[in-house]
Amino acid sequence: MDAPKAQIGKAALWMTGAIASFSSMAIAGRELSVSHDTFEIMFYRSVVGFFVVALVLSVTGKWHQVNTDRLGLHAVRNALHFSGQNLWFYAVGVAPLAQVFALEFTNPIWVILLSPLLLREKLTATRMMAALIGFAGILIVARPGAAPLSLGVFCAGGAAIFFALTNIATKSLTRTASIGCIMFWLTLMQAVFGLIASAIDGQMGLPSVQTAPFLLLVGLAGLLAHFCITNALAIAPATVVVPFDFARLPTIAIVGMILYNEPLDHWTLLGAVVIFAGIFLNVWSENRNNSATPARPSLTK
Repeated sequence: MDAPKAQIGKAALWMTGAIASFSSMAIAGRELSVSHDTFEIMFYRSVVGFFVVALVLSVTGKWHQVNTDRLGLHAVRNALHFSGQNLWFYAVGVAPLAQVFALEFTNPIWVILLSPLLLREKLTATRMMAALIGFAGILIVARPGAAPLSLGVFCAGGAAIFFALTNIATKSLTRTASIGCIMFWLTLMQAVFGLIASAIDGQMGLPSVQTAPFLLLVGLAGLLAHFCITNALAIAPATVVVPFDFARLPTIAIVGMILYNEPLDHWTLLGAVVIFAGIFLNVWSENRNNSATPARPSLTK
């Protein structure tokens, strides 16, 4: 059944917040890349996030949800996410923002391909078709042979793979762990990872008057973006939310053009549309299958 117009309107508002948050984080990352390396950015981002998560847990009285169950999987998940986020921050510092966002959208494609190996989910014909369409989009964006492949492009593509692995690990964790528990270990562990990695070269860039606001923005925007998407998905079906999420690409393309004089690359936009088509095909198919399957009675309250 189609989502009511009121629900779509509320989902659109939440996704507007998500788009603004993701775009703000990309701009802040580009500005910070001049003064801080990616490890330092991740350390300060995680510290900000940790205090926000701790505050929310305290206000809501949900500290009891934080436990050490499956701590090893938490560590693996956060190592994957830490790697992907570092690659992403490096990419936004050296590559056109629209190109980075376009390649980031391949995250669901990698989830489709990796889930059968890691979660033993079935690779259906529709999922395979969605993946093939997505890879066609990747080739259009990267255009190997027609345009030089920069390190930023490889990092953006690598970030999407690590984000896909993170999502798969998160899916496994959510079977037993609360969102608060996952977020607590995410911010704490990644702050430790960032501190260790930042100290490897013997230097640790401290925030300055110029960089402190951007570091704060990175920490808050990352949490707010995912909070907005979660609320949007709770209100409306994924087939409604995904098109709104895709609006991130033209938004960041315009931002890149205005702030950094980045040209509007028609190949990047075309490739992104093809990637989106593959993702939407899979989401639409999953929604249709779920609607056709009778709901099982819940055994828990």
